Amino acid sequence: EVQLVESGGGLVQPGGSLRLSCEASGFTFDDYAIGWFRQAPGKEREGLLCKGEGDSADATFTADSVKDRFTISFDNATTTLYLYLNNLKPEDTAVYFCALYPWCTGWDSVTYFQWGQGTQVNVSS
Repeated sequence: EVQLVESGGGLVQPGGSLRLSCEASGFTFDDYAIGWFRQAPGKEREGLLCKGEGDSADATFTADSVKDRFTISFDNATTTLYLYLNNLKPEDTAVYFCALYPWCTGWDSVTYFQWGQGTQVNVSS
């Protein structure tokens, strides 16, 4: 059974940082790309970052809106995906989800195969 469990959200002031975690299990990691998207009230879902196997073009994606502020990493030992959020802005307030898809190409528009329950991030002074 695929399980994606997000954690690490909370309230942070503008300009602050957070690290979100996604504990992943129940699937063959070589078969999927894994990444993050967010959903804010009244806004469309936004694909953020993705990481797949190898160095090909379809093994990575970063949204322009977070390009210089958010980064992603995967710990193979613990099968945990991390999202590092830096220089947070009020418009980053959203529920953040980790998700699976066969590749990263089109991460901002595909229908993900699986996603977790999400973790809430609130950016406010």
